Amino acid sequence: MRRREFIVALGSAAAWPLVARAQEPGRTYRLGFLIPSPRNTPAAEAQFDELRLNGFTEGQNLVVIPGGFDVPNDAITERAAALVKAAPDAIMAGPDIPIRTLQAATRTVPIVGMTEDMVAAGLVSSLARPGGNVTGISLLSPELDGKRQDILIAAVPNARRIAAMADSTATPPYHLEMLRHAARSRGVELSVFGVGGPEEIASAIDAARSSGCEAVNFLATPLFSVAGSRSNRIVMERILALRLPAIFQWPETAEAGALLAYGPRFTDMYRLRTRIAIKILRGAKPADIPVEQPSQFELVINLQAAKAIDYEIPAGLVLRADKVIE
Repeated sequence: MRRREFIVALGSAAAWPLVARAQEPGRTYRLGFLIPSPRNTPAAEAQFDELRLNGFTEGQNLVVIPGGFDVPNDAITERAAALVKAAPDAIMAGPDIPIRTLQAATRTVPIVGMTEDMVAAGLVSSLARPGGNVTGISLLSPELDGKRQDILIAAVPNARRIAAMADSTATPPYHLEMLRHAARSRGVELSVFGVGGPEEIASAIDAARSSGCEAVNFLATPLFSVAGSRSNRIVMERILALRLPAIFQWPETAEAGALLAYGPRFTDMYRLRTRIAIKILRGAKPADIPVEQPSQFELVINLQAAKAIDYEIPAGLVLRADKVIE
């Protein structure tokens, strides 16, 4: 057993009597989900592991309301209504659209959201005092999109035009203007391409390449970065075919075959959101639970992906990486 696993196991064992007392004897808890990723992803599995570690086990004292995973945008309203009607103790949701839809459906069922900027989106009053029935995780995405743009420019130092792929249903215009200004200050022209759904992804990437863009920053949104999703497969296939250097939101995306990624780990954020939900299952009110933000970030560079598109990442950037896939 590795040292970290031993420490986790020891800590879990020591905490178990307290965990057991935290649950109400004989009670079955009901948990809902409204998220775009499938249930069989590593991140989803991590959240159920986190629940088990804290004494909530599906089939014993936990019921997971069906229909909440792999939810397309056109089904969100219907699924949200069904979830609220099922009277869960809490719902884990994200990104913006599912959370907003749930807010419109209920002001009493606790919602544990995860989205790019909870305050700017108007989903909570503030990070410290969210108010209402929503709390969760704010991913610092506006700042991190800019950081990823800087990394991409460093990865393609001779580029004079790069692209930002944005979710046209969610990315605010002021955020895009900030990215354009930051690129201009580096002597780079930024072209923004809005994508409204999976069917628009391939043509948007083609348009970026045709316009002379030499690299792509896929801005923070599940539309591009949910590993294993239809959208993510389209993205990966198209940038490989066009040999376009690109950077993504989650380190796991680079581990799965993308060239570059910078941000918090997706699985870590799922575990963190689950711990917030556990507080609610144990009786805390969402209005009293501060919104969390990621504190650890990783730069992952995939040299196998670089070889596949016949591109060489500058050695200085490789040395800065937290993880390099040879």
